[in-house]
Amino acid sequence: MATKQKIVLASNNAGKVKEFNHLLAPFDFEVIPQGELGVPECPEPFTTFVENALAKARHAAQITGLPALADDSGLCVHALSGAPGVLSARFAGEPKSDARNNEKLLADMQGQTDRRAWYYAALVLVRAANDPQPLIADGVCTGDILLTPQGDGGFGYDPLFWRADLQKSVAQLSATEKATISHRAKALQKLIEQLKETGL
Repeated sequence: MATKQKIVLASNNAGKVKEFNHLLAPFDFEVIPQGELGVPECPEPFTTFVENALAKARHAAQITGLPALADDSGLCVHALSGAPGVLSARFAGEPKSDARNNEKLLADMQGQTDRRAWYYAALVLVRAANDPQPLIADGVCTGDILLTPQGDGGFGYDPLFWRADLQKSVAQLSATEKATISHRAKALQKLIEQLKETGL
């Protein structure tokens, strides 16, 4: 029986580790969170999701010597010129708080009639720290910002992110429903297509 190829995930998010392990299982990959391998968090100084994801992937590969997968994702709002964007997790400052981020978003959106928004995810896979051709894929999930939170599922801005086609906020969706529209799932699907073509 062949040994599974280990890939370090530039995150310690248990949900992401589980999701990526499941979706990458057909490739005989084992996804390991970077914390288990002693990788500290990487600074994310860039203004784009792709640059931050690439920095995180190269950082994890450099320290572990393994192929590395990173994602950077967040919420972008038309009326706020794309904010909170790469600052989505820390929109209301430190320490990170979904509740305070949602409060700030609602305050910043006060009086806005244009409620259009989108979730965006960028995924980057590097074979080595100096990989000249990283695999890059992205995904988008569009919706609108509600006036008040609805639902208690999901995380982040999900209670405020409305899908008119489903007549639900993302926080009201089941895990299966969310997976069909998720920005991260769409990005991972594109990455898998690239893996089928190029291999690791």
